[in-house]
Amino acid sequence: MSSMQTKNETAAVRPRRRLTREDRFRQLLDAAWRIVRDEGTEALTLGWLAEKAEVTKPVVYDHFGTRAGLLAALYRDFDARQTALMDAAFTASKPALADRAAVIASSYVDCVLVQGREIPGVIAALTGAPELEKIKREYNGVFIEKCRVMLAPFAGAGTIASAGLWAMLGAAEALSYAAATGDITPAQAQHELFETIIAMVARNR
Repeated sequence: MSSMQTKNETAAVRPRRRLTREDRFRQLLDAAWRIVRDEGTEALTLGWLAEKAEVTKPVVYDHFGTRAGLLAALYRDFDARQTALMDAAFTASKPALADRAAVIASSYVDCVLVQGREIPGVIAALTGAPELEKIKREYNGVFIEKCRVMLAPFAGAGTIASAGLWAMLGAAEALSYAAATGDITPAQAQHELFETIIAMVARNR
């Protein structure tokens, strides 16, 4: 028996490295995003995720429980990425309205583009389920409050009206998804959202 054959046989029987729970969770999320990107949100089931991730079904059920739990985890993953991107841009920005508006516009659009066409499908699925819609609204509320704090110093009354912030969020979602689907360019989406934010603050002066 050759030494090369012995090495190959040893590699074949060597057990796979056991992932930590956190690493396994990350692996499953990445596999779920790939399914949504390649096959659409409708194809995303716990059983299909287990097959694509090459794990047993109990492993997937242990992490997410239900399909709704999986969708919620994907949205949380997207929100965490968006928050980290915005926080980093905010820290590096100057304390001026144009800079803060640019942070919000670029961070929101860039995060959606990084996730690509997957996130609109996930959000559509969230909207269709009451318990998931609640999660989406909670995260939207956090985002709006973050924007209110960032922009309040430039408003004459020292605050931004909630209606304007919700309108800004609606514009951010629509423009970002239009950029993700190629209907407009990322630069156009960012510029239009930037102008929307500037106009919103001006109305509160």
